[in-house]
Amino acid sequence: MNAPTRSAEAAALASFAEQAWDERIVPALTDYIAVPAKSPMFDAQWAEHGLLDRVVTDAARWVESRGVAGLKLEVIRLPGRTPIVFFDIPATKPGSTGTVLLYGHLDKQPEFNGWRSDLGPWTPKYENGLLYGRGGADDGYAVYAAITAIESLDRQGIARPRCVGLIESGEESGSPDLPAYIEQLKPRLGDIELVVCLDSGAGNYDQLWLTTSLRGMVSGVLKVEILTEGIHSGDSSGVVPSSFRILRHVLDRLEDSASGQLLPQSFHCQVPASRLAQARATAAILGDEVWKRFPWACGADGGASLPTTTDPVEGLLNRTWRPTLSVTGVDGFPELGNAGNVLRPYTAFKLSLRLPPLVNGHEASLQLKTLLEDNAPYNAKVTFHPDGRAGQLGATGWNAPELAPWLEQAMNSASQAHWGAPLGFIGQGGTIPLMSMLQAGFPKAQMMVCGVLGPKSNAHGPNEFLHVPYGKKLTATVAQVIAAVP
Repeated sequence: MNAPTRSAEAAALASFAEQAWDERIVPALTDYIAVPAKSPMFDAQWAEHGLLDRVVTDAARWVESRGVAGLKLEVIRLPGRTPIVFFDIPATKPGSTGTVLLYGHLDKQPEFNGWRSDLGPWTPKYENGLLYGRGGADDGYAVYAAITAIESLDRQGIARPRCVGLIESGEESGSPDLPAYIEQLKPRLGDIELVVCLDSGAGNYDQLWLTTSLRGMVSGVLKVEILTEGIHSGDSSGVVPSSFRILRHVLDRLEDSASGQLLPQSFHCQVPASRLAQARATAAILGDEVWKRFPWACGADGGASLPTTTDPVEGLLNRTWRPTLSVTGVDGFPELGNAGNVLRPYTAFKLSLRLPPLVNGHEASLQLKTLLEDNAPYNAKVTFHPDGRAGQLGATGWNAPELAPWLEQAMNSASQAHWGAPLGFIGQGGTIPLMSMLQAGFPKAQMMVCGVLGPKSNAHGPNEFLHVPYGKKLTATVAQVIAAVP
């Protein structure tokens, strides 16, 4: 039998992915979304609750049920660590010696508020091609799409290299357990030629997007204590300084509140010329959608609130190559209905500091702790406790290695085949700790970092959704690229 033409291969892969999503993946993800398998950072009793184990076991059973020839799968549980799924599928391409590593995760962010009245984080709903609920897009779909991509190649008789999968359950906590698993598995991983990470985003839903960089992050709790108990504000204010004002004063060391610019120069880095050129090209594609895609509130004059910049290039650089501080949680405040005239004893903020890709996360964490704690105003008790385990505080970002011609051609061809548009390049503002780990451990490997988190998909927030039509095309694309590995 003659080998099918490339267009025939692409059509066959697309058809297989379409059917697989409709018949198997969407139902599996519907079950997955219903499980509140929160990451350990948000569920200290994750082991006792068993929800991470449940979604890991469910995914493993699903993978095994597909009957992929030669598949070897195991759920690995190191003592005291979140479990992972590891699978190994032998090559079908004669003479192939390289390995493709496929990555995803199954742990989730917490609920958050503001969900539409007919939606909820653990109540999946499939509507107009969008699968709503926490974790489906970020990124529970990954293991299902990865296996489907491999299965589609085998069903069509299209040769491919060896494929291994690493699906963790601690990514939303900064992947603290991943180094131990990678160290244990390294002899079994082989010669990694291509890493396919499905935990990223897309600039739109009209083409394939390759992630070119990821920011690092330091998160933790900044707490200011001035009293041992609350005191009547009429009696104490003016003598006892407000813990909130002290906290504002401390944050002024870090951030210019008028502009949002981070003050320590050590938290900045120079944007490489190639990334600047790609940002300009991406801005030409996306235009004002870079900032208009967010759910802005009404401003003082009734019009929409405004972003930090309406320049698409600057907007892209701000969210990918410049440090930014966010406050994501508070403690020490009563609810408004219970807020009496009492000077509170302490104020605590959960800080999320996004770092440029080339800034070391651990070093930034130590610098941030010193900056915030030293020389406390009014000799208040000021503490900053970074998230993560000792020795791994702060996550370092990632700047993609130079793209091999074969991979760029394969991805562009796949994008043209499945979307009718060329490959797009975009940096992402989020963090995937695995990427810097793998680049250090496998410096010669190529990286295909992509995902389904496009406009309004709202990972971590209310109304998170998975764009199923995009997921179908991405699955076929991953299959096509795997087949193109030299």
